[in-house]
Amino acid sequence: MKRQLVERELSEEGPRRGSGEKGKKRSVTVNLAESPLTWLHARGHLSDAQFDAGERLRADYERAQLSPSVTMRWDPVRVDGGGGDGLTPTERQIAAKARFDGAMAEAGPGLSDILWRVACACEGVPDAEKALHWPARSGKLVLKLALDRVALFYRIG
Repeated sequence: MKRQLVERELSEEGPRRGSGEKGKKRSVTVNLAESPLTWLHARGHLSDAQFDAGERLRADYERAQLSPSVTMRWDPVRVDGGGGDGLTPTERQIAAKARFDGAMAEAGPGLSDILWRVACACEGVPDAEKALHWPARSGKLVLKLALDRVALFYRIG
């Protein structure tokens, strides 16, 4: 995965104690190509099995071509299906959709909401919590539970 580094300004700090002047603005370097799962795993919030399960789920989501797309396909036409598994591209897509649906069903209602948002749509946990109208800092725990169930589905760990 190629790195896309940009500088982001953090929210303004409050006034310093003992002085009337505003605090200095701070900025951080952010990698836009890093997925929320990669970020959580790199900081020790997800186990290897949870991270692998999330990546597997996202791979199936992308192979099944479930994300919104333009009406025209600009992919080059392939004569050989490739893959070496004896399946046509359509059959591989259907198999990925079946695995994705099975993994989401294993996660269960309530858990699959944040799982899809973070693993497949690549939303950050705070953004997913807001979209689902959940309390702050509750999403990571629910996401970890969902990833544990998905890891069982994919027989990881």
